[in-house]
Order: sequence, then structure tokens, then C-alpha cells
Amino acid sequence: MNALPVNIKDIITGHTVEWERLEFKAGWNPLSTLHSICAFANDFRNLGGGYIVIGISEHKGQPVLPPVGLSPSEIDGIQKEILNLGFNAIQPYYHPIIVPAVYDGKTILILWVLGGQTRPYKAKLSLGKQEKDYGYFIRKGSSTVRAKGPDEAELISLASTVPFDDRFNRNAKLKDLSKELMQDYLQQVKSELATQASSLSHEELGRQMGVVGGPSESPFPLNVGLMMFNQEPWRFFPVMQIDVVWFPKEGPGGDKFSEKIFRGPIPRMTREALDYIKRNLITETVIKHSGKAESTRVENFPYDAIEEAVVNAVYHRGYDVREPVEIRITHDELVVLSYPGPDRSVSLKQLREGKAQPRRYRNRRIGEFLKELEFTEGRATGIPKIIHAMKENGSPPAEFEFDEDHSYFMVRLPVHPAAKEVSMPAGEQVAENAAGQPESQPESQPESQPESMELRVLRLLQNGPLGKGELSAALGQKEISGQLNKVVRIILNDESIEMTIPCKPNSRLQKYRLTEKGRKLVEGDAHR
Repeated sequence: MNALPVNIKDIITGHTVEWERLEFKAGWNPLSTLHSICAFANDFRNLGGGYIVIGISEHKGQPVLPPVGLSPSEIDGIQKEILNLGFNAIQPYYHPIIVPAVYDGKTILILWVLGGQTRPYKAKLSLGKQEKDYGYFIRKGSSTVRAKGPDEAELISLASTVPFDDRFNRNAKLKDLSKELMQDYLQQVKSELATQASSLSHEELGRQMGVVGGPSESPFPLNVGLMMFNQEPWRFFPVMQIDVVWFPKEGPGGDKFSEKIFRGPIPRMTREALDYIKRNLITETVIKHSGKAESTRVENFPYDAIEEAVVNAVYHRGYDVREPVEIRITHDELVVLSYPGPDRSVSLKQLREGKAQPRRYRNRRIGEFLKELEFTEGRATGIPKIIHAMKENGSPPAEFEFDEDHSYFMVRLPVHPAAKEVSMPAGEQVAENAAGQPESQPESQPESQPESMELRVLRLLQNGPLGKGELSAALGQKEISGQLNKVVRIILNDESIEMTIPCKPNSRLQKYRLTEKGRKLVEGDAHR
């Protein structure tokens, strides 16, 4: 039995999939299912297609549980009929991924309908033998409707362009997809496919996860597969990186600044950049109030706002644009800059009010993966969360900016006033009130010390095995340094890491992974 690259329970309960990407059907209805397949394949808003669950009834878009279920004897016939509909009742032909499953003791059928590479699609209006009329179908809210008038015109004009992340990459090969990273992902999202993954070929696993496309005789990885599951995605997408630049108190006009570059698969790159900022550049200030025993603790920049801003930039940036996501931190502000700007349906006024609703998303598949990893909700909630986090921290309001051409997008987080006179990353001065007297005292903590190379390497291995070349790149080195070789020897001898090919220490395929001892060292450091 096949399985999906997401947890089936999460699909049905809507934990990681929006309701407008879900349709429930109590039983098999070929015409209704055909029209829903057509609608999800057209992916009018670039949400990543959707799921049709057959065997569960619905009420106002919500599943009615326990399931009605299907007879196991029906499953094979339904699958054959869906295959026939894909060839004879939809143009161009289209086939969803069909997954039989058991939920609450009942057999159900899940159709995973990815946004199509050859959209727009049209389907027969009825299944009569003489039927020759076709129509375009799209999703509106939780309903499948026929696209007419302006909707049909917009679908035809816009849907012919497949989002960049969902296109075939003809410069890559299937082996460029790391099975190890794919399996790690499946484990993280608790997919049933995780138990089968090791026995599947690159192509089989890639097709099951929706990151391989093309005919069987000439399969290609999709861009999103290389962004998520290749150790060195910058080889295919130049400047796919996050630059964190810290300017001391004299600001960008001074002679000194610190730059840290993060590269790698999207989840690892994003986590490491956020972790670095959290460990090294976030400070807490304690504000003591006269006549009150309790103090107020505030962050110079609330981490929740930074996380939303960075994930938003990674999600919505253009990966065909040779510009990094840049995070600039000064004594006064933290700025997240990405290219290009938001969808043209978004107005700056709506955005600043936290009410923007883009008509479509730039990276439909990246968003899907990030949602399943719980990085983002993908429902235009990031900006309101930034606004809320700044308010909760007592910080000045966040500022958002893009130009008329929507060529860039900037999020500016002003520093909390109480932390403004405090040196970063660790506080050394006392903020004063208008009378010139101490009003808030930085929390007592030692000056932030540079993290040891040993610990940095152990942290990098948290997300899976890496070779020296990959470690070197992740550390921002141009080539494998003598220092890195020395560190690897030290932590190997210390049994904090181990080789993946111990019988061939000098193999070019050699990688290193954390041992239980190494994992405890990293976890222990994180809790200090």
C-alpha cells in the first residue's frame, strides 16, 4: 500500500492543510471527483493543489467522523476509473496520486492532486458517451466551481506559468536528491511513507513526495526537491543563502561589521540562521518599576517577530533572483530584506494594517513543505503575528515597505526603547529615564562568547550526516580548513560523532553523524 509524504491524520483534521485545499466525499462520485481533480490541478491561487478524501462525509467543509468508509472491494475499481478519467475526460491529461488508507478502522481513498505542470486544465461537463463540452474548474473557498468570465480569463492568462519552485530542473539528476534528507523529513512530519522510504528508488520516493516529475523514461527533479533535499542547493540556485550582518554601535557607516552566511537545504539554512540570531544577537532587559516588586522583562527584538519575518522572506523570495535574504542588525533596528516584493494584489496599506490577502503565492510547494514542518501557516498570518509580537514586547510598531514595482520587500523591527542604550549582543550600559536616572537594568549575564568550532560542528550535524565539504560550506568557509580537519579528529576521538563508512575512513562519500553522546552535548548546551 502506498503512503503520503504527510501524516494522514493531519490532512483530515486540517492541522497542516487549509480547508480550501481539502474536499471530503462520502462515496464515489466520478463526475464530481473529476471536476475537483481539475480544480485542484489548476491551482488557481498557487496553494499547491489539494486533497480529495473519499469515504468521509462533510458538513460545512468539516469532516464528519467516524468515516463512512469504502468497501475494500471498491478500491481497485475506483482507481481504474480515476486512471481512465485522467486520460479521457480531462485535457491535457492528468493523474493524481492515489493512496488507499485506513482511518478509524475504515478504508478510505485519498487523492493527492498537485498543481499541474501543464495547466490550465478543463474537464468534461458530463460523462455521457456523446459529451464533447469541457469547462475549466477552480477552487473558491471550500467549493469546486466552474470558472467563468473574469475567472476563466485570469486562469488562462496566469495559470500557464508554473511557479518556479514547481518546475522541472533539467540541469539536475535524480541522484542530486538526497534520500537521507528526504527520509529525515518524512520522519519529522510522521509520515507513514517513512517506513517504506528506504526500500524505494530515488524516482519512486521522489514521485511519492511530489518532487520528481516528467515521463518515466526521462524523469527530472523539481526545483523544490533540490531546495529542500540537496545538501548544496546553491549549485543550482546561486545566492540561495541568508546573510546575517551585525553592525556595532557606530552603525553601517563605521569600519566594523560582522557577517555570517548560512547556506544549505531550506529547513536547515533557516533554522541555523534563526538559532544564530537567538543565541548571539537577542538580549533581554529587566525594567524595574518603582513601588513594585515585579520587574518587566523585554527583548531588544522579540524573537517571535524575527522568526516570522525570516520565514516569510524564505517562503516568498524569488529563487530565480540572484539576491540573498539579508538580515541587517544595528543598535537601532533589525531589517529583513528579500527580493522581489509581494504579489501585486497586495497593497502597502493593507499590509501595514495586517489585512493583506494575496491572490496567489509565489512558491506553492515551498509553502507546503514549510507548513508541514510547522515553520509557517501559509495563510497570510505572518504579518499579523509580527505586529502582535512587537506589541506584546512593548516595542515600537514594525514597519513594512516595498516599492511601486514590488521589486523588494523589507520588514523593519525597531529596537525596544529600554534596550536602545544597551550594547549588543550583551548589555553593558543602563538605560536612563528623562531625569537621567537608571530606569532599567540589563539582565545580569556574561559577555556573549564566540561559540567553539566543536560545538558549531555538532549543531550542524543535528539535522543529519554531513561530509567535510558540506560542513565547510555551512561554516562559511571557501574550502576545507586545517582547523576543521582538527576539530573533526577531536570530536571523533571524543566519540561525539562517528563515521557513516567506518571501514573506509578516506572514502570520498564519507560523512559524519552525531552519536548519543554528541546529541546530549548539544541538547545540554541549548538548555544552559
